[in-house]
Formats: sequence, C-alpha cells, structure tokens
Amino acid sequence: MTHTGTLMVSVSGVRGIVGKDLTPDVVARWAAGFGRWAGSREQAGSREQEAGSRSGGRPTIVLGRDSRESGPLFAQAAVAALTGVGCDVIDCGLVPTPTVQLAVEHHHAAGGIVITASHNPVEWNALKFVGPDGLFLDAKDGTRVHQLAEAGPPPGEERRGKGETQQDDRAIQRHLDAVLRLPGIDLAAIRRRGLTVALDTCRGAGGTIIPTLLERLGCRVVAINLETDGRFPRPPEPVAENLGDLAELVRKSGAALGIAIDPDADRLAIVDETGAAIGEDYTLAFAVRAVLDGQTGRRAAGQDAGPVRPSARPPIVVCNLSTSLVVEDAARDCGATVVRTPVGEAHVARAMRAHGAAIGGEGNGGVIDPRLHLGRDAPVAAAWVLHLLAHAGRRVSQVVAAAPRYAIVKVKAARGDIALAALYTAVQKAFPDATPDTQDGLRLAWPARWVHVRPSGTEPVVRVIAEAKTKPEAQSLADSVLKLLR
Repeated sequence: MTHTGTLMVSVSGVRGIVGKDLTPDVVARWAAGFGRWAGSREQAGSREQEAGSRSGGRPTIVLGRDSRESGPLFAQAAVAALTGVGCDVIDCGLVPTPTVQLAVEHHHAAGGIVITASHNPVEWNALKFVGPDGLFLDAKDGTRVHQLAEAGPPPGEERRGKGETQQDDRAIQRHLDAVLRLPGIDLAAIRRRGLTVALDTCRGAGGTIIPTLLERLGCRVVAINLETDGRFPRPPEPVAENLGDLAELVRKSGAALGIAIDPDADRLAIVDETGAAIGEDYTLAFAVRAVLDGQTGRRAAGQDAGPVRPSARPPIVVCNLSTSLVVEDAARDCGATVVRTPVGEAHVARAMRAHGAAIGGEGNGGVIDPRLHLGRDAPVAAAWVLHLLAHAGRRVSQVVAAAPRYAIVKVKAARGDIALAALYTAVQKAFPDATPDTQDGLRLAWPARWVHVRPSGTEPVVRVIAEAKTKPEAQSLADSVLKLLR
C-alpha cells in the first residue's frame, strides 16, 4: 500500500477522495495502464487469443460501477482511456461488484474494472482491477498495472487503433439466475417459510439485485434506501452503529430479520428479529453452517445431529486473520478445518482455490461460494442465510445463542509516520505467551481470544481488532496495543 495525499494504491486498485486526488485524469491514467497490461504479452502469452480478445485481436475489458455520483463521469473517462489503448469495452453500467466479476468470466474477458469505493464514505471513489479469472489482481500484476499507469503511453501506441464499446444489460439477470441455481440451496424450503425481510441497501448497487432476489425466494420485503443514487443516508459500512434505521424497521414490521448491504453489494450484515445487529462475522458463520450442513450431515445452527461418520477429508473453510472465532466454531461444529489468510478478498480467494475450500470469506460480511465464483457476494450470502433459517426452523437470535459468544472491538488510529515493524516488535514483546502470526501485520492468539494490528488497505489508518469472551477483556487487549501505538 502506498499513499500520495489521500490517493491510496494497493495490489488490486487505487482509491481516493473525488476531486482531490481521484479525478477523471487519474482514472484515465490508471484505466489506460490496466488496458496496456491486459493487452501485453506479460499477461499470459497467448491468453489474448484464447480468452479475452474480440474483433481484431483486441483485449476485452468489462466495466461496471456502483451508485456513487462520481461514477458516470469516471466510467466515461475509463471507457475513453481503455478504447484509446486498443481495448474493447463491455459496459455493465450500475451493478454490484460481484456481478462484474461474474461478467468477466461469462465474456471470457481479459479483465475488468469496477468503479467503487465499497464501504468508504461518500466522498471517496476507486478503481478495482479484476483479472481474467474473475479475481482481483495479485501483487505481481497489480504492481505491473501501477508501473504502466505511471509510465504513460509507449511509443507507437497511437497506431494500435481504437477499441469498441457495447452494453451488457443482462449481467444482473445472469447473476440472479446463477445464485438461484447454486447446489444445496433449498428454494422450496425458503419459499415455504415466507419470511418477512427488512432490507437496507444504503442507496447503493444492492438495490439493483437484492430486492428481486428476496422476492424470488418467496420473501415479503420491507425496505429503506433502495434508490440507487449514491446519496448514502448513513455511513455506508454495514456495522452495528450504522444500522439503527434498519433495526427500527425490523421492530416496526415484525420482520424475521434485517439485511444491510454495503454500496457495491459484496458484503451483508444481519439484524435479528428483535432489532439487534448481531455483527458482520455472523454472516460468514451462518453461511458456513448452511453450506457444510448439507455436505457433512453435522450440526448446523447449534443443533446436535448426533454421531457422524468421519469423512475421508474434512472440508476446508478459509477466512482472514481478522475474522471472529464464531466462524471457527461453526466450522468445527461441521467437522471442517479453518485456514486463515491476510486480510483482503484476493488473499482469501486464492487460498480457497489452492485448498479446494468448500466455503470462505471475511468477517466483514463477505461470503465466497466457489461453486459460483471466487468473490465476495452479498446475494449469495443472503440466499445461504435464508436457507439456514428455513432448515433450522429457528429465529436469528436462537441460532446465535446456540453457539459460543464473543465480544469484538475494532478501533483505528491515523497511520501517520508510525514505524510498523517497531510496533509489531513491541506488541509481541508485551505478550510473550501468545501465538504470533505475521502474514498480515501481527496477530497474537490465545485460546478464545486474539488481537490483530495491521495497516488498512482502504484507509490511511492502522487497524486494531481484538476479540475475547467479554467486551472488557477485548477492550483491554485493544487498549494495550493502542497504548504502544501512540
């Protein structure tokens, strides 16, 4: 991660404050760099001819955006830049991020660009780069795109000719149909339950897909903030402190649960039937129980199914280092093994592919079902949560209460000129009895508690996350690290 003012450059893209560090010129420069990368021999030799080229051997790039007000202008800049460096563009318009990832695979494109700042505040926007496999770029390819963006046009580029643009108006429909075809999701059982679902899509891209999905699953939908105009009525991250209006809607409507979606619809958070936000980590925990119950026959939703014959190979669940222990508990109940990775969808997705994982994701409400695609997907998460409730015959609060509970504390401090290596050394020295993990910053673990300190990949801050059996214990862990940080 590098910073220029507020412009943040990471492996998978670039983000900044609109009009300050992220302007149409910056968008055009980075889109052109990505287009050059897609068209270069470095991408994979003959891949251009096999998957990603259209007329005239030009690489094809899929483009999509969330609902932010700067999105249309930035999309224009990206299209002009991509076609200017000889790429054809398939424009999906205003769609969820996972819809773009699926469209890259559907069109056998050379890559994709999503114009979204995800959960960042409304003044931000970003470009996220997708490779031909539908995954966000790894470090090697992300670095190459950065180099090409900074280098500018090579000699003779103007002779390559301009690319063409076409619209893809069926990307969302294909995404919906694919979710409803996922193996294991019991559509009939969900429809029989006829659940009332309160929904808040924060006036983001989720409004284009989630209401229709819920209706096709036989749910009665009561909703707020479905408009897709990017005028976020609350801080867009779907964390508990931002979900007061959804909680009130649940209570007033008598809904079985509330669902909150982030602006680009790759994350989902749950509010229980009493209006209590249960925490984003439970989204993945619920999905783990739903998916693995059908595969292993073990306990789901805290129900003891009795003895189970051991399988030849336990299923694998992949999550990042900052994900709650509720996911480990869910995996253990279902006879699965947990693999942890650095924070970031790309890390989780690649580990899932390497390990042949059954399910995975991140504790921020992101669920990845590899049978659809290796990307966080809020529609997938919604379908599996509803499947779990339909099969368990329990309320959300009962599912939560049936498993061990933890308190998680998340704080952040300005990055500034903090010497991270020295900080990690000091933290590890302060807790010599902990088991360290240095894949991503520093995570220290004990039985039933842990603390993780790392630089953010989306904001100029250092994040400290701690979890324990009680909130005072978790807060104490976080405060100890903050004290050393300051």
